[in-house]
Amino acid sequence: MAGTGLFSVASAEEPSGTPSSRWFQQNAASVMELYQWLHANPEVSFEEEQTAAKLAERWKASGLQVTTNLGGHGIVGIHQNGDGPTVMLRTDMDALPVTEQTPLAFASTKTTKREDGSTTGIMHACGHDVHMTNLTTVIDYLMEHQNLWSGTLMAIGQPAEERGAGAKAMLEDGLFEKFRKPDYAIAMHVSSDKAAGEIGVRPGYALANVDSVDITMKGRGGHGSAPHTTIDPIVQAAELVMSLQMIVAREVAPIDPAVVTVGSIHGGTKHNIIGNDCHLQLTVRSYDDEVRAKLLASIQRRAKAIAAAYEAPEPEIAISEGTPSLKNDADLTARIRKVFQQRFGAENVVEDEPSMGGEDFSRYGIAGVPILMYRVGTIDKAKLDRFEKLGVPPPSLHSAVYYPDAEESLAIAFEAMTSAVIALMPAQ
Repeated sequence: MAGTGLFSVASAEEPSGTPSSRWFQQNAASVMELYQWLHANPEVSFEEEQTAAKLAERWKASGLQVTTNLGGHGIVGIHQNGDGPTVMLRTDMDALPVTEQTPLAFASTKTTKREDGSTTGIMHACGHDVHMTNLTTVIDYLMEHQNLWSGTLMAIGQPAEERGAGAKAMLEDGLFEKFRKPDYAIAMHVSSDKAAGEIGVRPGYALANVDSVDITMKGRGGHGSAPHTTIDPIVQAAELVMSLQMIVAREVAPIDPAVVTVGSIHGGTKHNIIGNDCHLQLTVRSYDDEVRAKLLASIQRRAKAIAAAYEAPEPEIAISEGTPSLKNDADLTARIRKVFQQRFGAENVVEDEPSMGGEDFSRYGIAGVPILMYRVGTIDKAKLDRFEKLGVPPPSLHSAVYYPDAEESLAIAFEAMTSAVIALMPAQ
């Protein structure tokens, strides 16, 4: 574990380390039982019924006052333990439509139907099973050790993070009105490229605005042997793909992060038929709101201009708002970074790299709550070293072959979140 020496979870016969680490070791079997159940029983976005029921049952047993079905299958657990701030701890609950290909004995065999009627597997390929297990374990510990903290613990199990919609759904269903608006909100996320024992933190922008854009270029179909009698939508689409690359290259300042990716393009039915339309799907990412607006405006302008150049009908353009950029509160980040450095050693607390990925935890910050999402390494250091020696990256999140070294990772995640909460809600 990057040389921390804090835990010997899997091999130690006698508990050692801090009181909280000893507690974790004594409860490791039940922690892993919950983790394995969650991993083996994933549910996709907005279908997290069994997952939410499992967490609600566990949180109620710990002593939280639990409310279910907020913003879908969202759950909220509250416990007031004297005076002090309200700290919200968030876990996401949904899994991905990915067919698992790991060697785990408890690998998921669950399936789901896609919109097109096809069947695919379901997998916790983004570590939400770790997130849920960690938060539940932290709740158990805090409720058993209420002498260590003072204030209000607010735990939420959020649906549909992978769809970028769960946080919005819970907020619109009155999360901060029906319960309370927290003073701080914290979430952890697994990392597939950090060693277990390492924690990444970053103030300010950490994750991107994410928008989806659907463009249908329109034409006039006909025979492939007589293109002069048609208006070819595929040629329009091809020109548009190249034109879109110039937005980031020539319209956005080099110091402003931005991505415009055409992830899908579909048009035509046969070799010698020019069709009537061609459909493109884009993902558009940025940090700054002005850059976001510029990207979306330029995409629309270029698509319409290309259609006009071909005397084609105006294209259909649909923009689906995804997640807003995630900006960690600078003061909260600095405060918790010191806690992590004291607990794990400064060498194991690294500056996290900014990412163009998205996370709807950002919405709680936009709602006016100081937020921090930090990343916990999940891969044994020896494994990472082997990948590096081979010259290949480790499996990324969302990969069908990604899996964490769970017990070691959960031990660190538990210590990190527990330490952060107690620092923010010290005993009176």
